[in-house]
Amino acid sequence: MDTAPLNSNTATHARTEAVSGALSGRKVLIIVENLPVPFDRRVWQEARTLRAAGAEVAIICPTGKGYTARYEHLDGIHIYRHPLPLDAGGALGYFLEYGAALTWETFLAWKILFRHGFDTLHGCNPPDLIFLVAWQFKLIGKRYIFDHHDINPELYEAKFNKRGFFWRLMCLFEWLTFKTADTVISTNESYKKIAIERGGKLAKDIFVVRSGPDLSRVKAVAPNPALKNGREFLVGYVGVMGDQEGIDLLLEAARHIVYGLGRKDIQFALVGGGPSLVALQAMSEKMGLADYVTFTGRAPDQTLFEVLSTSDVCVNPDRVNPMNDKSTMNKILEYMAVGKPIVQFDVTEDRFSAQEASLYAKANDPVDFAEKITDLLADPNRRTRMGAFGRNRVETQMAWTYEVPKLIAAYKNAVKRRD
Repeated sequence: MDTAPLNSNTATHARTEAVSGALSGRKVLIIVENLPVPFDRRVWQEARTLRAAGAEVAIICPTGKGYTARYEHLDGIHIYRHPLPLDAGGALGYFLEYGAALTWETFLAWKILFRHGFDTLHGCNPPDLIFLVAWQFKLIGKRYIFDHHDINPELYEAKFNKRGFFWRLMCLFEWLTFKTADTVISTNESYKKIAIERGGKLAKDIFVVRSGPDLSRVKAVAPNPALKNGREFLVGYVGVMGDQEGIDLLLEAARHIVYGLGRKDIQFALVGGGPSLVALQAMSEKMGLADYVTFTGRAPDQTLFEVLSTSDVCVNPDRVNPMNDKSTMNKILEYMAVGKPIVQFDVTEDRFSAQEASLYAKANDPVDFAEKITDLLADPNRRTRMGAFGRNRVETQMAWTYEVPKLIAAYKNAVKRRD
């Protein structure tokens, strides 16, 4: 692996030059359902990379807070957005959401085909249903690249704590998705293994493209002492406020710190929105933590980077389960990019990412999680070493610039598969 340091823009520029024109003449349509673009950072980085490599790029995505324009031309990329029902709940809710999404995606894909044209459709899950759109266009010779963001059978099991009919349906949709794809982009080695073992894909048609941070965007800013609410330390979290993100465990850890250990000198700042935000705020208040835990909701980059830059420790309370064990969380790499030490539970892919930049608490144990936080806060030299290790690992191995050639290679492979 290339480990040249990225202490300036030199390496990034060199890698960009290496792929400049590599996809000249190609026309790409990216479909993503669960987040609007450019808020979905991975998809936006991929789109900008493909555009820089010479491809014409269009994106279909949902509308969302701050991203309500139905059409936008941004950085040379055509963005078509469509409405969706509110966050799904229950079988009927998911049926309505996915049905509406597929209808819009199909309509907009044909519109884009006639307006701009495309030779490659790039589908980003969840859900594993975009193959239904891809089938239509494969019949007329278009290529399909599947970008595997989430493992949906494991996600279903983590969310509902059961298997059964709908879990088997998730497995079927996943298998059909892999069978439809000419090329698969996996976000890590665990996902690559699933593509081989459950999807029946050949290793040569799978490309691991990690969600490395763009160091021109993800960087430390001036700390904002007001975020500490008059306290000495700040513990920061960035991510989705959902049922499976383990925020309840983080709140239990905070309660142990404040009331079990008697620590009144630690503030918690949680950045992000999601379906469980209101319930988590109510839980925090019921625990007596309202003055110690700040929920910002979905926030602009300036607030996000202020929280990260001000934090003494950053945390990832994702539960240990098959979904989280095999998934790479973007927040880990963002914490590392701004040089912050981390506390998290011990899961395979996030340990691979963070290595010595993190302490690892016992599985789903909020008391041990709390004690790992206080141990780090008591040792500023250790925090500095861990933060420096993480920053160096991102700079030399895991920034987005290292993933660019892999993404281009995936696109070249899709051409070979069909030509």
